[in-house]
Amino acid sequence: MLPAGRGHGMSDDMTIQIDSESYVLREDGDGLQVGRRNGDDVAWLDTVDLSLLPDPARQALERGDASDEALLTALRGVVQAEVERGG
Repeated sequence: MLPAGRGHGMSDDMTIQIDSESYVLREDGDGLQVGRRNGDDVAWLDTVDLSLLPDPARQALERGDASDEALLTALRGVVQAEVERGG
């Protein structure tokens, strides 16, 4: 995994492994951009309002903890919703 942002809020992109896929997270104002890594490129899937994430998932983002189960669970839901929409 790549280094994640530190301190209050993410300052850099965060790469997270979910199952066999690599995803990239990037804060965008009050939203969290979620993208799928494909080699050196990122296909941005969705921007999620940060207020919709559970508190433990937001706290994991602030800590830069890419292995936090609450964050992984929330992202699995975002990815599943994208798959169901046909993304």
